[in-house]
Amino acid sequence: MLGIFKPRHPVFGFNCAGEIETVGKDVTRFKPGDQVVASAGLKFGCHAEYRSIPEDGAIVLKPGNVSHEEAAALCFGGITAMIFFKSGALKRGETVLINGASGAVGTAAVQMAKHLGAEVTGVCGAGHVELVRSLGADHVIDYTREDFTKSGVTYDLIMDNVGNAPFSRVKHLLKPGGRFLMVIGDLLQMIDARFRKQVINPDEGTAAEVFTAENYASLMALAGQGHLKAVIDSTFPLERIAEAHARVDGGHKTGSVVITIAPHA
Repeated sequence: MLGIFKPRHPVFGFNCAGEIETVGKDVTRFKPGDQVVASAGLKFGCHAEYRSIPEDGAIVLKPGNVSHEEAAALCFGGITAMIFFKSGALKRGETVLINGASGAVGTAAVQMAKHLGAEVTGVCGAGHVELVRSLGADHVIDYTREDFTKSGVTYDLIMDNVGNAPFSRVKHLLKPGGRFLMVIGDLLQMIDARFRKQVINPDEGTAAEVFTAENYASLMALAGQGHLKAVIDSTFPLERIAEAHARVDGGHKTGSVVITIAPHA
C-alpha cells in the first residue's frame, strides 16, 4: 500500500492528482515526492487532504508538462471517452457526433475521436462553438439554432453526454452498423439498452476494468504528448466544495470543475 498520498486537485471524488507523502515498506514503484494521478474508483474518497492508494491500483506518474490541476481535470471525461470509444469500436475514418461536446466528457471525446482518426461533429451551445472547434471538431452544431436530429446527416457513432438525445430520438441518424454511445440515460433507457444491439452502455460490472493503471497511463501519455488538453471551467478550494457541486449541477459548465487542496505551509 501507499502509506499517504496527498491529493492536491481531486475531481468527482474518485480521481485526483497530487504528491506522494510516504509509502509502505514493501512499495517499489513509487517514492515520496513523486507527482502522480490516481483513482479510488467507486470507493470515492478523493475529496480529502490525504488518500491511500494500493501500489497496484489505479495510480501512475504524472507527466511533467501537465499540471496537477490539468491532470485531475482530464481524468473523468478522458477515461469515460476512452472506455466508450473502445466499447463502441471507433475506427479511423468513421463519423462521430458528440452531443454535449463542451462538457467534461465532450471536450475529451472531441479530442480523442480526432486523435483516433474520426471525422467529428460536436453539438453545443452558442457560447461554446469556437471552443469545440478549437479542440478539433470538423463540424460544430449550435443546438440553439439547429436541431441536429432533423438534419438528415448520418453517423457511424453518436455519443450522448447530455441525456436529451436518447436512442429513440437519434436512431434514424445511425448508418448501417452504427452505434449509439449512451453516456447518460435514465432507468428506462438503461433497461431498453440491454435489448438494443446498437446501444453501447458499459455497466457497473466493468468498473474494475475502467479504473486501472493501464487506462490512466494511456490517458496521461496522450496529455503528455499534447494530444489531449484539459478544459477547466473553474476551480474551488475544498472549503467551497458546495459551490463547486452547484456549478456542476447547473448543467452549463465548460469542461471540468476542479477542487484544490492547498499544501501545508
